[in-house]
Amino acid sequence: MITSTACPPSAATARIGVFDSGLGGLSVLRAIRSLLPTAELMYVADSGHAPYGERGDAHVIARSRAIAAFLRERGADLLVIACNTATAAAVSALRQDHPVWPIVGVEPGIKPAAGLTRNGRIGVMATTGTLRSERFRLLAQAHAAHVDLRLQPCPGLAAAIEGGEVDSPEVKARVAEHCTPLREQQVDTVVLGCTHYPFVAHHIQAELGPMVRLIDTSDAVARRTRHLCESLPARAALPLATAADAAKLWTTGEQGRLESFARRWLDFAWQADAAVIPD
Repeated sequence: MITSTACPPSAATARIGVFDSGLGGLSVLRAIRSLLPTAELMYVADSGHAPYGERGDAHVIARSRAIAAFLRERGADLLVIACNTATAAAVSALRQDHPVWPIVGVEPGIKPAAGLTRNGRIGVMATTGTLRSERFRLLAQAHAAHVDLRLQPCPGLAAAIEGGEVDSPEVKARVAEHCTPLREQQVDTVVLGCTHYPFVAHHIQAELGPMVRLIDTSDAVARRTRHLCESLPARAALPLATAADAAKLWTTGEQGRLESFARRWLDFAWQADAAVIPD
C-alpha cells in the first residue's frame, strides 16, 4: 500500500482527469487519492459504451478522444487513462492530439511479474482487446522474453464486474472459468491486466491459491501521476473542503450504478453525475 508524503505545490493542487471504459478505473483513482490527497480529481466512467475490451480500436480511439476533450475542457492539468485497452489502442493518438498535455497510461505489469516469478510461468488476465494489441506484444517482447507467458483472455469478466455486484454468482463463475487454465498451467504469478480486476482480486486469489502472487499496477500509475504533477505550474491553493473532499465523478451509463460502486470502494468524498459525451 502506498503512503502519502508532503507534496510540492504543483502536485498538491493539481487537477487530474481520469477515465476508464467503466467503473474499473476507480481502483486507479483510489490509488491516486492515497498518494495525492489534496489534488482535485475528476473521473469519467464511459459505462454507456463499455466494454472497450470487446470493441474495435476505432471505437476505443473515438471514445478516448471525446472523453479527453471533456476533461480538458474542465481544466484537467494531466490525463490518466485508467484502462489497459484504451491505453493500448488510443494513448499514441491522444499524445499526438495533445503534445504538451501530460498523459499517463496503464499497462499490464509484466516487468514486475518477470522479476518476481519463482518458476518462470506468468499468467496475464486481460481483455481480448488488450492482449491482441501491438502495444502489448511489444511490452511482452521487451520484458518477458526469458519467461513462459500464459495469456488468458477474460471475455465477459469486466462487463460482469461493471454490473456492480462483485460477489455475484455470475462474477464468481467467470473468475473460476478464466482462472482454471492458469491454475492447471501452474503459474506462480498473475498479472491483473484490466483495472476492473482488482475489485475481484479476492475471488481470483481464492481460485489460484495463496501461493500465487497477483500483480496490480494501480500504485505504479499513481506514482507516475505524482511525478508528472510535480513539474506542473502550481495552482492557487483551494479550500480544503473543495480540494481534498469532493472528487467529481461522471458516467455515461447509469448514475445509480456508479454511486453504488463508489460508496463501496472509495474512502473519500465524491460527487456523481450523469454525462452525455458524444464522439
